[in-house]
Amino acid sequence: MKKIVLASNNKHKIKEFKEMLNDVEILTLNDIGFYEDIEETGTTFFENAMIKASTVSKYLKNKKLYYDVLSDDSGLCCVGLNGEPGVYSARYSGVHGDSKANRKKLIKNLKAKDKTAYFICNIVLYRVDGTYDYSEGRTYGKIIDEELGDTSFGYDCIFLSDDLNKTFGEATEEEKNSVSHRYRALLEIKEKIK
Repeated sequence: MKKIVLASNNKHKIKEFKEMLNDVEILTLNDIGFYEDIEETGTTFFENAMIKASTVSKYLKNKKLYYDVLSDDSGLCCVGLNGEPGVYSARYSGVHGDSKANRKKLIKNLKAKDKTAYFICNIVLYRVDGTYDYSEGRTYGKIIDEELGDTSFGYDCIFLSDDLNKTFGEATEEEKNSVSHRYRALLEIKEKIK
């Protein structure tokens, strides 16, 4: 079975990738002994995915490990806020990973504005030889004012999916994975992994 490094230690993301790429052995950053913080200084999802992928690939080469690296950057974009929170989705409220505060700020900023939104995911497959492939996936919906379903992950409980007609917080993992931005981006790049 082919081994590939996923440039992440995010348990939720790792689980999603493993479920969707079940014919590939996924190694995490912990598995390869990578414990540095990678600064995501890009202004686009693609740039941030490339920064992560190339940084991890360089680390692997220094360790004489030759695996391709899969990296993604994703977030929520709202039409009424000209694409906010965008690349700042995880730290929209000023504190990285404070989902409750991020949702609260978003709902407040969207008052009386167009609530159409989409999740976007950019995935980079960075090969040992320095070449790469890239894909993008999107899933559309709208932001609602109340939290419905599981509130433990990002904006899921306030994102009403056009495909599912329920929030991602109310959806089962299988339902969400079948329409998610990450799934759509992975579908496109899956063939290139082999």
